[in-house]
Formats: sequence, C-alpha cells, structure tokens
Amino acid sequence: MRKTVLAVLFIFAATTLSAQDFTNVKIVATKVAGSVYMLTGRGGNIGVSVGDDGIVIIDDQFAPLAPKIKEALKTISDKPIKFIINTHYHGDHTGGNEVFGQEAPIIAHENVRKRLQSGTKFGTRVTPPAPKVALPVVTFNDRATVHANGEDIRAMHVPNGHTDGDAVIFFPNANVVHMGDDFFNGLYPIIDIENGGSVKGMIAGVEKVLATLPDDVKIIPGHGPLGDKKSLREFAEMLKGTSTAVEKEVKAGKSLDDIKKDEPLKPWADTWGKGGVPADRYIETLFNDLSRGASPTK
Repeated sequence: MRKTVLAVLFIFAATTLSAQDFTNVKIVATKVAGSVYMLTGRGGNIGVSVGDDGIVIIDDQFAPLAPKIKEALKTISDKPIKFIINTHYHGDHTGGNEVFGQEAPIIAHENVRKRLQSGTKFGTRVTPPAPKVALPVVTFNDRATVHANGEDIRAMHVPNGHTDGDAVIFFPNANVVHMGDDFFNGLYPIIDIENGGSVKGMIAGVEKVLATLPDDVKIIPGHGPLGDKKSLREFAEMLKGTSTAVEKEVKAGKSLDDIKKDEPLKPWADTWGKGGVPADRYIETLFNDLSRGASPTK
C-alpha cells in the first residue's frame, strides 16, 4: 500500500499524463457500508453510491482508466451513472471527467469549474484548460444535495484547505464520508497553496467535519486506506503539530534550508513519513504557506 501511494503522489505532483503507463493498474472495489463503495486504482480514491436510481461517483481518477473504472462499477451494479461529483479540481480526481461527463452531469464547487475551465499551474506543472465535456455543469458555493439511492448525498464546501474548491461528501444513511484530499490517511498531505489551499484552512475544515461525525463513521480519504474518526483525528493532530513546529522556525527567521536541516518533522517521521510526500517537500509547503506576508529569510 505504501509503495502504491508513493507512486500515486509522485505521479500527481511531478509528471504529465502522457508520461504515465496505466496498463497494469487494477481498479479494486471495496464495500464501505450500506450502498457505498470505494474504488482504488491510480489517483484519488473514488466513492460510489449504488441503488435503484443509478450510480453516483465521487471523483474519477484519470481518463485512460475510465474503461477499467466502468468494469469495476459493473461488478457492483448494472445501473447507469447518474451523477459525478468532484471533490476538487486536481487531475488525479477529475481526469475521467472527459469520459464520464459524456454520460452524466458533473457537480462541483464553482472554483473547480473555474480552474478546470481556465487551466492551472501547480509547482512546475502547467495544466491546460479542460475540454468542455469535462467541466462541471452544476456548481455550488456552500452546499449541494443529490437525492439518490435512498441517500441525501450532501456536498459541503471546505474553504481554503487542500485547494479553494474542496468539497466533503456525506452519505448520512450509510454513515460514510468522502473527505477528498482534505484527508491523506497515514501520509503527509499535498496542499496546493498556489490555488487557494492552506494548512490552517485544512485544519479548520477537518475539525469542522470531525465535530459532526458519529464515532462509528467510515471515512474515505483522498489517498490512503479506508479510515475512521480516529484516523481523521490523528491526521488533524499531525497537521497541527507539524505546522506549529515549522511556524516556530519561520517566526525565528530561519531559511528554508536551515529548517530542513533542523528536521522539525522528526517526531512524526515513523508514523507519517514512510510514504507519499517526502518530509522535505512537506516542510517546503508549510514554509511557503506559513511565511506568506511574514517576509522570511530566503
């Protein structure tokens, strides 16, 4: 699992779609609870609601994986796809829009449509505007609800967390939540500060969600294995601890290189630093985020 997640995150952050080989990727369906399933493959975890009304999918990974995703869905239900909900704009969660958008309407926060429509820059990766068929056709600002399969599937905007267009998806009857990339289970997160993300916003969003959840909830993370309230709370505590540790060094006027040498994330290394985003890269994200407006030493 760790090796798989590590490969996924490096693919998401550092390479282009054309450089990827999806030949050996397997899409695995796992029942979560009630009528909700999780699909794993390459890219963000997909949430699935099935029932008499059809299939609702939360995110859709990469376009070349669409045939494999469809085959995996057939093992769960023979119903058609009725809705696609995007948790945010990143291509490992929305790449399949160009395929699935031909079959069903896409729903997302309004900033997801804006960023897909205009194209984005994240680090060294420049993503061109998405084709029209891949754009959300229904957008919301704060909340939206899809009434399907005996569920009131609720999308709630979490501002300025992983990006500025994040949505957390609730399946209240099944007692399941899909957190999108506001939850990296067992991993340091990617925070897209160039497109509205922030660690403090992510902390606030996670804590807001935690306050509403029953203890026996099951939680689909954006990346990593299926989680629960305990693992989401541990993620929140890691975010608070690591950001405080780096912010202390930023306020002391230390440069990014000096902070990396100090290894402020060492207390979390054994639990969170063995897969996914390397510690130095996460430190760099925190440094760039927390030093905004502080005129730190470069």
